[in-house]
Amino acid sequence: MAMPEDPAFRARLAALSEKFAATVPGTLEQITQAFAVCQASGDELPPDAHLHQLHELLHGVAGSAGTFGFAMFGQQARRIEQMVRGVLADHTGWPAVVPEVEKLLKWAARDAHATTYE
Repeated sequence: MAMPEDPAFRARLAALSEKFAATVPGTLEQITQAFAVCQASGDELPPDAHLHQLHELLHGVAGSAGTFGFAMFGQQARRIEQMVRGVLADHTGWPAVVPEVEKLLKWAARDAHATTYE
């Protein structure tokens, strides 16, 4: 089993991190599109199918970002993913999610690799 101290392991992880970094713009675009579809409902609660799509995209980031050196991106995606899951479960709370997704998208577009979330 490869150990983190193993230079070959480190090199493979660095290469995977670079590949992940290259996918971030496309992932942000997918989240932006799913979010726009959710917002098309106006003040109404978005349909579950639209919320599920947004949830799945955030879940994907939450599950992989930290592994590839994007810890804050993953943490914030997880936090918002859980908010969306709450909306799906309770059918309430969407207005609180909107500014959080907007903030995540704006922050990640600047630097998804940043270690502080502002």
